[in-house]
Amino acid sequence: MEKYSPQEIEKKWQDKWENEQVYKTEADPNRPKYYALEMFPYPSGNLHMGHVRNYAIGDVMARYKTMEGFNVLHPMGFDSFGMPAENAAIKHGVSPADWTFSNIENMEKQQKKMGLSYDWDREVLTCTPEYYKWTQWLFELFYKKGLAYKKKASVNWCDTCGTVLANEQVIDGKCWRCDSDVQKKDLSQWFLKITDYADVLLKDLDKLEGWPERVKTMQDNWIGRSEGLEITLDVPELDEKLVVYTTRPDTAYGITFVALAPENALVDKLIEKSDKAEELKAFCQKVRNQSDIERTSSESEKEGMFTGFYAVNPFNGEKAQLWITNYVVADYGTGAVMGVPSGDSRDWMFAKKYDLPIILTLQPKDKELVLEEMTEAYVEKEGRLVNSAQFTGMDMHEAVKAIMDYAEEQGFGKRKVNFRLRDWLISRQRYWGAPIPVINCPHCGEVLVPEDQLPVMLPTDVSFEAGSVSPLASSEKFLHCKCPKCGADATRETDTMDTFICSSWYFLRYTDPHNDKAPFDKDKVNYWAPVDQYIGGIEHAILHLLYSRFFTKVLKDAGLVDFDEPFKNLLTQGMVLKDGSKMSKSKGNVVSPEEIIGKYGADTARLFILFAAPVDRDLEWSDQGVEGAYRFLNRVWRILGHFEESIKAGKDSYDVSALTKDEKELRRILHVTIKKVTEDVRDRFMFNTAISSVMELVNAFYGFQDKELNAGLAREMAVNLVKMLAPFAPHITEELWSHLFVEGSVHQQKWPTYDEAAMKQDEIEIVLQINGKVRDKIMVSPDLDRESMERAVMELPRAKELTAGKQIVKVICVPKKLVNIVVKG
Repeated sequence: MEKYSPQEIEKKWQDKWENEQVYKTEADPNRPKYYALEMFPYPSGNLHMGHVRNYAIGDVMARYKTMEGFNVLHPMGFDSFGMPAENAAIKHGVSPADWTFSNIENMEKQQKKMGLSYDWDREVLTCTPEYYKWTQWLFELFYKKGLAYKKKASVNWCDTCGTVLANEQVIDGKCWRCDSDVQKKDLSQWFLKITDYADVLLKDLDKLEGWPERVKTMQDNWIGRSEGLEITLDVPELDEKLVVYTTRPDTAYGITFVALAPENALVDKLIEKSDKAEELKAFCQKVRNQSDIERTSSESEKEGMFTGFYAVNPFNGEKAQLWITNYVVADYGTGAVMGVPSGDSRDWMFAKKYDLPIILTLQPKDKELVLEEMTEAYVEKEGRLVNSAQFTGMDMHEAVKAIMDYAEEQGFGKRKVNFRLRDWLISRQRYWGAPIPVINCPHCGEVLVPEDQLPVMLPTDVSFEAGSVSPLASSEKFLHCKCPKCGADATRETDTMDTFICSSWYFLRYTDPHNDKAPFDKDKVNYWAPVDQYIGGIEHAILHLLYSRFFTKVLKDAGLVDFDEPFKNLLTQGMVLKDGSKMSKSKGNVVSPEEIIGKYGADTARLFILFAAPVDRDLEWSDQGVEGAYRFLNRVWRILGHFEESIKAGKDSYDVSALTKDEKELRRILHVTIKKVTEDVRDRFMFNTAISSVMELVNAFYGFQDKELNAGLAREMAVNLVKMLAPFAPHITEELWSHLFVEGSVHQQKWPTYDEAAMKQDEIEIVLQINGKVRDKIMVSPDLDRESMERAVMELPRAKELTAGKQIVKVICVPKKLVNIVVKG
């Protein structure tokens, strides 16, 4: 065998795989299916090693499952609508389409150089009319089901991006994409009614046994289900009623004020009657410009203005001041919160700041609180009620039910379930997205574009100017049309859809990507989906992953699919760091795959990225680590080359009993390694320890470099070593397989199976310790029981010598490891 030359080998096999369409997949009822999928990328132009890690993990699973006998679907595509393409068009004077397709072409080349086993015939590009036709069709399905609607709302606006954002896209008050401050604007926007599915999205988290608990917790918290009580308070001076929502009805006798969101319907009436109207208006405007996250944060400063009016607490007839505040949001509960300073941290901070009354309503069981000595609210959910009329003395948990019953009996309260989750705002005032297929008619109102007229194509005669008007409105040809119902002059909707719509169903399109009659064929989607193993970043836990679950449940209810969860198992890989920071172009710390491939080859890049850390942990880039992976592959190449003649001369079936003691030990290590690697890959995704085990096997193989080695064992070692390494390093193993064994592809071979009998050791080494210090060693049968092992060690000459004339205090026996004799004197 000649010297290992990765660049030459890798191009050879990549060309062969592509020309022979080796990874093209069709349904096969005779084999179990397995759908392996990595989250598809945005076509930014260049991959970096963070991308490579994601794809390499998926490729290992796809190749491993193929060798296990599964019919594997492993597709790839591009999430190719989105703002960066539009910004590039503005900056460089190119069309978003040209910019996008140029980037896709480059990234495809990079992916193919990595030797990824994708079925490229199933490639999906979300920006093509062949795809967004069905995105529009699905929007119309949602509309017909009452799940898509338009309303005027206070929305999150990013000036830098020139578009609105969904609540999930606002991170700590900033835009998720550009990190600019987010403001509030009142705009008429399109929403999807994800709140209709809030209960089932929450309940079905229990079905997701193959998902990380951290992701499920994040979705649970985001959906934010709470059971509470709506209480109606009178506002006598305005002859109005005010409804507040609380999850702590046990504290209702402690209400001293009511905190209102500026958006609450009562606020305008309060301002109208107030002698501080202008001040209140200015304060309301200031608060509206703050993000919901900023307003609800426990750390942010609590601000408010007293309106001069009062509400009456129906439980005790006491007056409660009405305050407009910055820590209540309009779309949770009723936009009004009862202020109980003694039992809520935010209310406590607010009351202390504005010197509002505080009433203690709960005493802990193990101590007595004195209001004058308290420095913070008592927020523990344990204790007995005080200052609460007939409920005083009750345990708080019993009191919650009793107070809710009482409020309902008296007619001023009712039980209510609320959710933190808000409807999904999908309108975007940008060009490079799927047009919303709606026509606005002066006579008929909103009219869906007839299905046979889909897709509504993106126009090319648009101008890109910043502002709240979509670029689509600048195309006269696009804008003006006829109403499909009455034929009158009408206009098209000029917003495009959030690109998370495109990615909420792409994994279904892969199952039938060329269908021009439907988004996908029901039989095909039900054969392949749901996805068996999904791989991607945890940053999508409450964006893409939640939206995809919502879409799947709607499609199940519509009879288009037979399953209600999109991804059976989820793996969230860690980030690739360089110099302590996440790899990204903006930080200038990107390592290009081409740089590594050019110097060491794709197999080295893959092996390093999978070996350097557990897949779910962050990985620090290391040039030395890359060098180490390259050296290991060279060692594999050399040791198999060294034993080439024996490997080719050996038989797959040979007389194991003829092996020497050392050869039996090598064979034992081989089968222990097969078992370990199989379990690490199949059950635990511990690719780093699997590779480490293969490295140890190669080290053991090198122990025979200067010895005779049974040809049958040489062949058994080579066959299984190449197979185990194949999912991690597909090119070198394909080359070795073709050279040493000739028949077929290594990637179509059966995964190795281990021999239990071969794993059994004839002898094991037991250590003799005297008072914890190693003094001797002995080889014994691994089947010895504790007493026999202890007896064998005690009979050692060294043991007798070192214990002679001394008192044996005790003997500690660790089966199959050591015997420690504790002596005195």
